[in-house]
Amino acid sequence: MSMLTGAALVVSVLLGAGPASARTGVGSPPAAVNPPAEFGTDWHDPLTAAPPVARPDSRSCRITLAEAQFRDFTPYRGTYTPPSACGDRWSKVVLRLDGKVKGRQFDRLGYLHVGGVEIFRTSTPEPSPDGIEWSVEKDVTRYSDTFRRDRDVEMLIGNVVDGTYTGVIDVKVTLTFYPGSSARASEHTGRPASAPDRVLTLQDGTLTTPRNSERIIAEVYATGSGGGCEEFWYLTVPDSAPYSCKAAGGPYREVQITVDGRLAGIAAPFPTVWTGGWSNPFLWYVISGPRAFDVKPIEYDLTPFAGILDDGRPHRVEVSVVGVPVGQSGWSVPVNVLVWQDTKSARVTGRLTVHRAGDLTNSSVHTPGSEHRLNTEGGHRLTVAGYVDTSHGRVTTTVSRTLANTSVHRWTDGENSDGLDATWTDDESVTVDGYGPARTSRTHRTYAMDGTTTLGADGRLRTVLTLGDRATVVETHDGRRTAWSRLDDTYTGDAAYTSNVPREQRHAVGTTSERYRLYGSEGCYDRRLTTVQGVLTEDRDGW
Repeated sequence: MSMLTGAALVVSVLLGAGPASARTGVGSPPAAVNPPAEFGTDWHDPLTAAPPVARPDSRSCRITLAEAQFRDFTPYRGTYTPPSACGDRWSKVVLRLDGKVKGRQFDRLGYLHVGGVEIFRTSTPEPSPDGIEWSVEKDVTRYSDTFRRDRDVEMLIGNVVDGTYTGVIDVKVTLTFYPGSSARASEHTGRPASAPDRVLTLQDGTLTTPRNSERIIAEVYATGSGGGCEEFWYLTVPDSAPYSCKAAGGPYREVQITVDGRLAGIAAPFPTVWTGGWSNPFLWYVISGPRAFDVKPIEYDLTPFAGILDDGRPHRVEVSVVGVPVGQSGWSVPVNVLVWQDTKSARVTGRLTVHRAGDLTNSSVHTPGSEHRLNTEGGHRLTVAGYVDTSHGRVTTTVSRTLANTSVHRWTDGENSDGLDATWTDDESVTVDGYGPARTSRTHRTYAMDGTTTLGADGRLRTVLTLGDRATVVETHDGRRTAWSRLDDTYTGDAAYTSNVPREQRHAVGTTSERYRLYGSEGCYDRRLTTVQGVLTEDRDGW
């Protein structure tokens, strides 16, 4: 998947998903600190600075969900049976993928479905000739409803193995169940349990919710992928500009969800860089870009539409990507719907009271010259509100979201120099008013990309790149702050190699680093990694 050459998060959620990785000693540098002059045929196994999933200190049950070797585009198919020794209520469920591959292979995108529900989306690292192993963990407690019954399992990491690309992707996925339950809060607060009562999928593009649904969240695992320019949509240009990747509306992308044709949610997609991205796999051989191994879904709070959705009839729910013509391939947008029910009511009624969508702005201006320049600005606003009449009274939910994107893309004729400086913001506010003081969660998300790839006359290709995944969350009750968190996951890399020569003649060098900081009212986490020529030279806590 290489680039062409030329609801609100809270601390406990943020700490609940991340790649698993071995530590060489908290606060201590690795044993090997003398990197070679250039990359060899082997390097450190892939890892990230993200925190591992926190686990209860209690007994558990582990099952193997899938185990397969992916050589082509044939899905693994199996069956899932709930663990008999751990009941059917769990305080936490943790997914773990362990993978290995050796030889030569591109990065590949994969998914895992249980009962038709997508519980995990991932991509793979590119291997060394001598082979690599990696692992990823994810908190999948939210899919507990799916795990309570026998289900079909389908997993696919599409791959090509031939005389050139020799890497067979060998993976094993397990689920570990910790008995217990996230009991509902008291009737006085009326707050739903942390795990939804139902996890639904769309049926022929329609959704039918239980008639007593009081909270509804849609999640979309949106990825631009599968070859072609939508893998690096942030670099596309209008048809009039001289560049190899074109899109009529330029690089602005927005993932929209509609209910019966009415706009119900908007979001900025995360600009994931896969492990072959920016024409330079040496940037990613050890440290991946943010979210590359654990693709997080976009969440939309559809609770304002509950009064419409709870009528017992199917309603059309559709996802589209602004900037991509209808029918054009390049994006995958599977949808799950999480539902919390009012157990003391057979039916919940309500209505949508506010629907206010601003004008979508999207402007790309091309300035020609010895260095071409494309300036893009885009954005959108949406506010929706609605109420439901529940067994604990009338509850009104108001959701406001504001998106903005600015980018400057510079390139030369022939694209021997190609750079982008871009920022995306996605601000969301959700206010729930009823059964007690009003509660508001405000999330400010910022995604950043600043990089340049140059190809010299000697064939030496160099990429310098910084990526940022940042989020600030503040929760208030009756205007008083009750919880807060701040995430800053920053990756930086500088790598070079000689292009268009056999692998052993590339003389590749590269320095990469990642710092993952998460702190707030529930604690803090700070880890920094550095690699040089594939050797881990720093792994330490930053506080």
